[in-house]
Amino acid sequence: MRTTRQRHTTSPLTRVRNLGILAHVDAGKTTVTERILYVTGATHKRGEVHDGNTVTDFDSQERDRGITIFAAAVSCVWDGHRISLIDTPGHVDFSDEVERSLRVLDGAIAVFDAVAGVEPQSESVWRQADRHGVPRIAFVNKLDRAGADLDTAVASIRDRLHTVPLVVQLPIGREDEFTGVVDLLRMRALVWGAGRDTYEDAPLPEDLREEAHRRRRLLEEAVAELHPVALEEFCAESTVSARTLAAALRDLTRRGEGVVVLCGSAYRNRGIEPLLEAVVAYLPSPLDVPPVRGTSGGTAQERAADPAAPFAALVFKVSSTATGRLTFLRVYSGSMEKGDAVLDVGARRTERIGRILRVQADRHADVGRAVAGDIVAVVGLKAARAGATLCTPAAPLALEPPTVAEPVVSVAVEARRSLDADRLASALARAVEEDPSLAVRTDPETGQTVLSGLGELHLEVAVERVRRAHGLEVVVGRPQVAYRETVVRGVSGLVYRHVKQDGGAGQFAHVVLDVEPLPTAGRRPDGDNARCGTGHFEFRSTVTGGRVPQEYIRAVEAGCRDALAEGPLGGHPVTGLRVTLTDGATHPKDSSEMAFRTAGRLALRESLRAGVMALLEPVVEVTATVPDDAVGGVLGDLAARRGRVSGSTARAGTAVITATVPLAELFGYASRLRSRTQGRGTFTTRATGYAPVPAAVSDGLLST
Repeated sequence: MRTTRQRHTTSPLTRVRNLGILAHVDAGKTTVTERILYVTGATHKRGEVHDGNTVTDFDSQERDRGITIFAAAVSCVWDGHRISLIDTPGHVDFSDEVERSLRVLDGAIAVFDAVAGVEPQSESVWRQADRHGVPRIAFVNKLDRAGADLDTAVASIRDRLHTVPLVVQLPIGREDEFTGVVDLLRMRALVWGAGRDTYEDAPLPEDLREEAHRRRRLLEEAVAELHPVALEEFCAESTVSARTLAAALRDLTRRGEGVVVLCGSAYRNRGIEPLLEAVVAYLPSPLDVPPVRGTSGGTAQERAADPAAPFAALVFKVSSTATGRLTFLRVYSGSMEKGDAVLDVGARRTERIGRILRVQADRHADVGRAVAGDIVAVVGLKAARAGATLCTPAAPLALEPPTVAEPVVSVAVEARRSLDADRLASALARAVEEDPSLAVRTDPETGQTVLSGLGELHLEVAVERVRRAHGLEVVVGRPQVAYRETVVRGVSGLVYRHVKQDGGAGQFAHVVLDVEPLPTAGRRPDGDNARCGTGHFEFRSTVTGGRVPQEYIRAVEAGCRDALAEGPLGGHPVTGLRVTLTDGATHPKDSSEMAFRTAGRLALRESLRAGVMALLEPVVEVTATVPDDAVGGVLGDLAARRGRVSGSTARAGTAVITATVPLAELFGYASRLRSRTQGRGTFTTRATGYAPVPAAVSDGLLST
């Protein structure tokens, strides 16, 4: 077994791996990252989450809370391969950090708890990776825990993630007697002895020989069903060689047709070396993924991962540090050096690269050059935001930015001292720059500053960061959720005539609209409500005979989109409707795009007032783990919060309760659950969509 130290950093693109670590909160992904850094020699001491001394959880709030909040980039070298890792958050409130990270990664390690299996946020981040087409391998962690079971965890991967798990290892020992794994490709035992950081390669234990051969056969059959070369060999030889298996597993992983499953205990440093070997063997290099696609002058283009091609990079994170503003980016093609001028395509602004840094969490090392495949941070860019494309000015290319989740919770914030109001405004603007899923606005009625985000914890962390970083005393109001309005019953054939004549050229636009609800109003088919928002809208035109020119049809659509900002019930954004322009008329002199845009806006507003509307509220799936003796009280409390229980399972003296609950009813639930379970209960949430507010509740909300 060979360990390559951090200092050997030059390697061709085939020896580069850009990976993310994905998991539910507390599945052990930060510990996995720590052990990878330790085993590869990037660090010389094992950090522990409970001791607050891990490399990637370097922020003071992360160490205080014991969870990952901000995506942290590190790098190491294993067997001549440079591995760039991004340790991502596992809490639902920070899913946007995961989204931005996945946009620039070539592969991922999904970490699962061997006791809990697939948990709610495990499922969410898996779906995010599916959308980005990121190949994954799975690591079932914590096999040394009481109740750990690899087969149960694998079954949950198959059933809940709807993928084909390809298990390549068999545990040696159960729970606290877990000492190693059987490598089912080489049919050898990898055993970690007490006090040893490396494994011993040994023959198969006699008591596991029969089971190991049975599982090897199951692996061969599963691979042969999916891979034609393996199937041909299996039919001819009645077996599949280790070489063919490895090649087939690599193909299936990179095509997303199966997921290789490994196991171990990161805390006890068992299973990390085989995990790294799997990363190198199965996950893709920058050359193995399709060329990045973008647009230039309205034309789609591709850029291969070639250092000699024109430079193109995507910014995925911005961070303010003591050394200045760091802009994190993934280089997709070409190369850049210190002092180069780069074009921010979206801002149409040219900036100059001050320094290029190889990042190791909160530590940085200067490098002279970055090439295709690199993930680095740069100093000197003043305006580039997350999602910006940087490229060579002579060859502009706009890459697709990561999607940004819509805020669902808001709080009013103000400085305790009026003299600090300007400092608070500046601090909040910087917070939004670093985290695009935050939003700041001024309430037009009260004049208050309103901070919006993805959850109660998200806002709590953001406000605390402002307090600590800027030394401000901040007063925070009670959280409010982001409601939506939708169409229950629309209108047909609404005629609106916009005529304005006040001297000179006038305005004339005549439109006829049909408005109807969409079948999936307020809820996306994939269940990812965090990004449904006001974008759930369809516009179409059935106008014939050229009665309304195409440019005016586009103006009507723009006006309808303007009208979605405020609904008739309470001024909330409108979602879940389809608008059809069925007819219209123009004036040879007075018609214009502005007139038709105004007509579209006012016509849709009138249609919404004429139809039947409903108020929507964000709902989340709550998974509560509570002692058996507290189940009744917890169920009653969930019912009082308008929760709908969807399932309950028993697990070793505890019950796991799943329920759908309105987000507005969950404020303060953590302390309530602790009180009802004497501090033994825990819960997690996963956003599931928007749902109609019951009439009695809706009437009360609208009356206020």
